[in-house]
Amino acid sequence: MDEAEPFTYDGGRVDPGETQNVRYTVSETYMGDPVRTPVTIVNGERPGPTGFLSAAAHGDELNGIEVVREVAHEWDLAELAGTLVCLPVLNVPAFLAQERYLPIYDRDLNRSFPGDPDSTSAKRMAHRVFRNFIAPCDFGLDFHTSTRGRTNTLHVRGDMADEPVARVAKAFASNVIISSEGPSGSLRREASRAGTPTITVEMGEAHRFQRSFIDSALESVRSVLAEFSMLESEVVQWPGWRTVIENSDEKTWIRADAGGLVDMHHERGGLVYEDEIICTIANPFKTDSITVRAPFTGLLVGVLENPLVYPGNPLCHLVHLDERTLRALERSREEPVWSAHPEQPRSG
Repeated sequence: MDEAEPFTYDGGRVDPGETQNVRYTVSETYMGDPVRTPVTIVNGERPGPTGFLSAAAHGDELNGIEVVREVAHEWDLAELAGTLVCLPVLNVPAFLAQERYLPIYDRDLNRSFPGDPDSTSAKRMAHRVFRNFIAPCDFGLDFHTSTRGRTNTLHVRGDMADEPVARVAKAFASNVIISSEGPSGSLRREASRAGTPTITVEMGEAHRFQRSFIDSALESVRSVLAEFSMLESEVVQWPGWRTVIENSDEKTWIRADAGGLVDMHHERGGLVYEDEIICTIANPFKTDSITVRAPFTGLLVGVLENPLVYPGNPLCHLVHLDERTLRALERSREEPVWSAHPEQPRSG
């Protein structure tokens, strides 16, 4: 491409060198008023790829909102090559209600992509967003948090068997990548299938801004834009160590076998060794308790925040670490490392 091109969507156009803030109508309320999704489109003066940043597909997942807002409205994008489509709140009805799902028959917008203009309300909304702002892009980052009562360390999910997706995932420079296509109807799975390689970024917990996660994610967004040559002043990051979880036996949700109150012995992101006690579960009198031990050496990428459980409730999400990664992690925790390497080759 020799010259920058306009970005077009149903009802609008953003020329090179322009930025538009749009409230795009995706549905209507019971009163017939429009439901509008906020979109910021930054079209650089120089040619380049088009990427999207999205958040709050689940309305109570807030960390990603601040990541997308800061990129769109606080970064200096004067030298941007290409176009950024920034969607800070995908699920406006759920966001307004501060609920995870659409308060319209409790549907999950992130199981409704790529959408259908003649189907349910959720699929109609998903179709409007997908056709106008996702399908035209060359890559995407979709930001999420854990659900209520749990918390995640920052990590990436994407199909590492898909080379374009793997390129995005590696460029994001997280320590942990969990490889999978994703559930049917999820934004990352359906966008990747449609030719827009997309990853999910998991970080933190619902209903709050967590500055440490936001700042780390912003650094990783810079790394992705460097990978695609959209910001020449940035470099592709290397996180110091990385593990890619590709097989089901390398990860597990550990669940409670008894009801009670949980005393978690490790925090989110904690390193646990095989047979080490992760938590204990006891009744209100502390007369009967059980210990929960690690089935293998690994990293706690997700842990319980609400300490009350029924049998079967998830306690933590544990991913396996091989010997080489374990040694690298142990060294990094002796001397914390986050480095950008200009000489690091692009992952593509």
